Amino acid sequence: MVELHAAVYGADPLHPHKPHLLVLHGLFGMGDNWATLARRWSDDWVVHTLDLRNHGQSPWDAEHTYAALAADVLAYQDRTNLLAAVWLGHSMGGKVAQWGACTYPERVRALVSVDMAPKAYPPHHQEIFDALGAVDFAQCRSRNDVDAVLAARIAHPGVRQFLLKNVGRPTPDTLAWKFNLNVLIRNYVEITRALPPEFTYAGPVLFVRGGLSGYMEEQELPLLRAHFPQAQLETVPQAGHWVHAEQPEAFSSTVMNFLQTIPAPTEPGNS
Repeated sequence: MVELHAAVYGADPLHPHKPHLLVLHGLFGMGDNWATLARRWSDDWVVHTLDLRNHGQSPWDAEHTYAALAADVLAYQDRTNLLAAVWLGHSMGGKVAQWGACTYPERVRALVSVDMAPKAYPPHHQEIFDALGAVDFAQCRSRNDVDAVLAARIAHPGVRQFLLKNVGRPTPDTLAWKFNLNVLIRNYVEITRALPPEFTYAGPVLFVRGGLSGYMEEQELPLLRAHFPQAQLETVPQAGHWVHAEQPEAFSSTVMNFLQTIPAPTEPGNS
């Protein structure tokens, strides 16, 4: 079990019964990617932006399975005395949230999965892995140096900026990736796997897809409902895979409209 790092927005001792929302980032991401939306949502929700294992400020571990990732999130709930919470995840984090909802249904009030279906995906990150592996931090003194190496293999500046957020300084004179690149490469088949066919969750579920993303298609609703009978599918127009970053207003409205429909908790305690 890994003790996850998290930032918490909206906690208020004067309003101890505010509902809780756990936000789970995608591959190569971190909780800080969600800070702007977390602040926006914090008037009505206590928002926890987590760094999953092998990412951000959370510890590294050789195991990187969805079972382990979901267990880490549950352990965070236990550690923070959350009886139940909404799990929202993007991409890999969306599959973590799906796994957690199916495995710990009594602890997940609702599920929001952003641009991630419960299906398997073909390998599609090799260009990024090659670019990351080409970076020699012994030869890089700044993020600009790292960007120059990445640019030789990744043309899109937005993708490079996303990756560059993961450049940290373990010492004042050295740079390093914040994510555990070797473990992510070794576990990549696991990261792209499908949800087990027997996994189901009967609670409220929202899938959000980017209209310009190829990760999900509207005709996949029967697959979604095979695992999640209450699944709703919403499309955010003019958004690619990073739906929340590319169309934050439309994305936020879509998510908040759904969360307003979730029944209030029936048991006392944080939720």
